[in-house]
Amino acid sequence: MKKQIIITFFILIVTLLLIAPVYAGWKPSAEDEPVKSQLSMNTPTEEVIRNFKTHYPHLTVYFEKAYGYAVFPTITKGGIGIGAAHGTGEVYEQGGFIGTSSLTQVTIGLQFGGQTYSEIVFFKDKETLDDFKKGNFKASTDADYDHGVAIFTLSESGLMFEATVGGQKFNFKPK
Repeated sequence: MKKQIIITFFILIVTLLLIAPVYAGWKPSAEDEPVKSQLSMNTPTEEVIRNFKTHYPHLTVYFEKAYGYAVFPTITKGGIGIGAAHGTGEVYEQGGFIGTSSLTQVTIGLQFGGQTYSEIVFFKDKETLDDFKKGNFKASTDADYDHGVAIFTLSESGLMFEATVGGQKFNFKPK
């Protein structure tokens, strides 16, 4: 009986983690000015944006009000004890494409499995985006996301069991 309760609880936790988007950070307010997008909605990046907006309509305001954002359509992650993830994406400033970015993540702790997911990083203002472009932006367990940044992830496929500590490093390459 105790074993069934533990298994049921474990399955519940895994299910909740797989269906919910992960969010951290800045939240746009009514006084933030909307930004016009120049996306044509044909690339994999634009498909991911459409997917985020369809499944989580509250993100539309982030696209409208953010000064810029980075979209990583597919990040591949795997780990057994030590884990790593990598993905590439596109960076937009005031709705226009300005370059590409790569994301590298290293984690350590209890983990097993592999997964792919999408990630979007929103930048509230020019200063925050400039920090990202200069390579001064890192997301980690001790990161202060309230300084003009909001990060959302959406699981695509795979199964990953983890209780880890780690961080993400971003590199920007202008177009």
